[in-house]
Amino acid sequence: MASNKKYWKSVEELNENSSIVETLRNNEFVEEIPTDEFLGDKNKLSSSSTTRRDFLKYVGFSTAAATLAACEGPVVKSIPYVVQPEEIIPGIADYYATTIADGFDFVNVLVKTREGRPIKIENNKLANAYSGANARVNASVLSMYDSLRLKQPKVEGKDVSWDEVDLRVRASLKDAKEKGGNIVLFTNTMASPSTDKLIEEFVTEYPTAKHIVYDAVSSSAALDAYEKAYGTRGLADYDFGKADVIVSVGADFLGDWQGGGYDSAYAKGRVPKNGKMSKHIQLEANMSLSGANADVRLPLTVAEQRAALVKLYNVVVGGGASASSTSSDEAIAKAAQQLKAAGSKGVVVTGLDDVNAQLVVLAINEALQSEAFLPEQTKYVRKGDAKAVSQLIKDMNAGNVHTLIMSGVNPVYTLADSASFVEGLKNVKTSVSFSLKEDETALSATIAAAAPHYLESWGDVMIHKGHYSVMQPTIRPLFDTRQFQEAILLWTGNNTAYYDYLKEVGKGFAADLTWNQLVHDGFAIVGENTAVNASADFSGAVSELARTKKEEGFELVLYTKTGMGDGQQANNPWLQEFPDPISRVSWDNYLTISRVDAENLGVKNYHVANGGLNGSYVNIEVNGVKLEKVPALIQPGQAVGTVGLAFGYGRKAALKEEMQVGVNAYKLYNNFDNVQSVKIEKASGDHEFACVQLQNTLMSRGDILKDTTLEIFNTKDAKEWNIFPMVSYDHEEVRAASVDIWESFDRSVGHHFNLSIDLNACTGCGACVIACHAENNVPVVGKSEIRRSRDMHWLRIDRYYSSEDTFAEDVDKKVNAKGFVETRSAFLTLEHPADNPQVAFQPVMCQHCNHAPCETVCPVAATSHGRQGQNHMAYNRCVGTRYCANNCPYKVRRFNWFSYAKNSEFDYNMNDDLGRMVLNPDVVVRSRGVMEKCSLCIQMTQATILKAKNEGRAVKPNEFETACSAACSSGAMVFGDVNEKASDVTKLAESDRAYHLLEHIGTKPNVFYHVKVRNI
Repeated sequence: MASNKKYWKSVEELNENSSIVETLRNNEFVEEIPTDEFLGDKNKLSSSSTTRRDFLKYVGFSTAAATLAACEGPVVKSIPYVVQPEEIIPGIADYYATTIADGFDFVNVLVKTREGRPIKIENNKLANAYSGANARVNASVLSMYDSLRLKQPKVEGKDVSWDEVDLRVRASLKDAKEKGGNIVLFTNTMASPSTDKLIEEFVTEYPTAKHIVYDAVSSSAALDAYEKAYGTRGLADYDFGKADVIVSVGADFLGDWQGGGYDSAYAKGRVPKNGKMSKHIQLEANMSLSGANADVRLPLTVAEQRAALVKLYNVVVGGGASASSTSSDEAIAKAAQQLKAAGSKGVVVTGLDDVNAQLVVLAINEALQSEAFLPEQTKYVRKGDAKAVSQLIKDMNAGNVHTLIMSGVNPVYTLADSASFVEGLKNVKTSVSFSLKEDETALSATIAAAAPHYLESWGDVMIHKGHYSVMQPTIRPLFDTRQFQEAILLWTGNNTAYYDYLKEVGKGFAADLTWNQLVHDGFAIVGENTAVNASADFSGAVSELARTKKEEGFELVLYTKTGMGDGQQANNPWLQEFPDPISRVSWDNYLTISRVDAENLGVKNYHVANGGLNGSYVNIEVNGVKLEKVPALIQPGQAVGTVGLAFGYGRKAALKEEMQVGVNAYKLYNNFDNVQSVKIEKASGDHEFACVQLQNTLMSRGDILKDTTLEIFNTKDAKEWNIFPMVSYDHEEVRAASVDIWESFDRSVGHHFNLSIDLNACTGCGACVIACHAENNVPVVGKSEIRRSRDMHWLRIDRYYSSEDTFAEDVDKKVNAKGFVETRSAFLTLEHPADNPQVAFQPVMCQHCNHAPCETVCPVAATSHGRQGQNHMAYNRCVGTRYCANNCPYKVRRFNWFSYAKNSEFDYNMNDDLGRMVLNPDVVVRSRGVMEKCSLCIQMTQATILKAKNEGRAVKPNEFETACSAACSSGAMVFGDVNEKASDVTKLAESDRAYHLLEHIGTKPNVFYHVKVRNI
């Protein structure tokens, strides 16, 4: 029988109208627990003496108190269109073809926009497009939303209108014309036919004007050599897909060498087909992307590289120039013979800033009649003239420059002797700097002219001869900006809009295309290239090259990082947090040094308790210029006697404090030569690196990354070089993956997604990492959190070194070790990379296991499996137990420790309204306290399905894509539906080279890899 008795805690409850009773009834606690205030204040947490037990008591009053503070999502109010643009359909992405041409990167791209906002860069995949967007190009969309951009013009530091700028500049130009004063247009490489025509008209209007082109990272030596040989200032193009033997002498052609963009063609020859693949031999000082992908890599000083070029010339062309001996003479002689035997299927490239070295390479390729060497297809992506720049500085300091108009250059930061340039500016009556930001040069100039981002601009580009590209705006200018071209038109008295001017010029290049079709496609092929004949003193160049000697001391080799490039996007947090493919370090540049030289100098690298990497500082000096407290990183593969330092860091102006990292290597870039003689001494103190990879070698991870040689691949059965784990089942040895304790459902119905990753085609460039950032709203966490292994990258590219000379020798050492003592010793030595290791890259993301161990341990079913093969994450269900991360054998889950959006502790793009414009509305911005990881871009696969449904058709083969597969220009990543028999991924899944990570544990992933084959 139920009781009708009534109980109360106090007499106050007898008063039904009491406000106290109402409060007690509706609130578990009389006073609000300040959980959010406490947990959100880093200083309070760090200074608190509260024990772990007390802390748990504090936050454990109720599940509601803790989870409410951690998981409450922000409310964002929407503002509707007053008049909706016709071309914009809410929820549907629009794509526009355009071209990036920022003076360093030149690529045809597609820009994804949502509700009028550009949010992502993709490759233009039309036939003959000059595609291959690297990490910087993919990240360039975020640079448009930089809150520190120059928002309007300034004169002597004060905001002004464009009318005032026009009055001042016109007066200066008029004064210069009347007095015969020199006018200089000082720009980066624009390779723009319409701009060239504009400048010609400007010079006609102002006869004392001249145009000087300046590349921060110069290719002047290569340009001079090409001009001597072929009579035109440009660069030879290359198609590495047509080469059987590639010899590179100091040229990182998979990186930024001469504009880059070679990885797609290169990868075609690197995937073994019909038992054949190209052979790549790399001679270099710094370990580069190209060196890491080479079959044979010879670490040589720059002096030895010059000698090697002479030896190659003597064998291939025929000559008797004597060259000094090197540490790898035998290997060089072998490479020369292989090159000669390849004939027209061989090619040589060099990155040495030496006209003679460049001429020798042209001579070798001409002698080979190399099919991969395309001198007739002149590239215009580098046009800088180092001699003209040096003369300009002299003229400025002599008072011979009246008006200086700059665009796309930052010489105050990038010139080695920037002090002379700044001093010269004082003698220039009027100086104008067209710049996206109030950078070092804009601060020093009379007028800082706010320039638009390329996504806000019209333009055209001739990337190489016969290939005309158009640049179109994808959004109205965010600020009061003006293009350099628009200003030149006005200042020459031409009131034509630049768009109309461009349209007229474009008609001459459009061939059979209409203007609208040209803008739609983004480019046009203009005529055919005709053969060119070389005429230069090649034998004299060989003799000069043979006479060069190594200078005393260390050789400093200056280079560009794949992520940072020349540094113009230094305020881009995606690029700052992007781990360097080789060192796996972010948020820094550093002096790379060999183990031998490090030991001699007392330089050390070591890991601390939390897994972070620490290292020594050094002081370096070049021609009297000193850089102090430069972090030193011991780099396997660095040639003994050489060190490396990356450009693009050490900037201060117009950068957020978090992005003001590293040292300025341009200060050491004397005479635009990337090789300098340097003095090094160890300095006091230790530097904290933000390195995302603790282990270096592949030690005992042979079932994670499999590799073999081309000979074994061709002569032995697949089961010998692609070994699958076997188990005993019913007294028979069967493949481990065939034995299953799970009850599986039929996956042959509907879509079933797989991702194929070919380790032969993957160059480690990292474009996929940035594309994933952009598509999936991955937050930037900063150096301090990276140090704590709290990076949020959904996709990582593991880089492994061999401990012996090759990975095969590592395996032999491990297998042949006998007994406990010998085995222990072998494993300890296998933890340390060789001085010249083999290198392998492996992209790793959530493997989307069909039998996922994460799914079985989640207490709230936040992670579960979808019918289409994707491992799902329901963020609203996740309570952050992290059991799934502990149970994941691939370690691909990331716990979201903080609210990265609208948090001043993480002052990156998500902390301001402008930066948040880049966010993809199809993907939620995750709140703190949840687990996140790769989703195989489920929003993209569902959009493809819905598009096909709306059009009343089936999804086409190969129509499905993820952000990473779309960004991969080398074709290493292929995504698709394995239930569609005509799709590429289905065929790749049946390859003898295909395997899954850790197959023996029975997780049955939907991501599979292809065994790496080396041509050695």
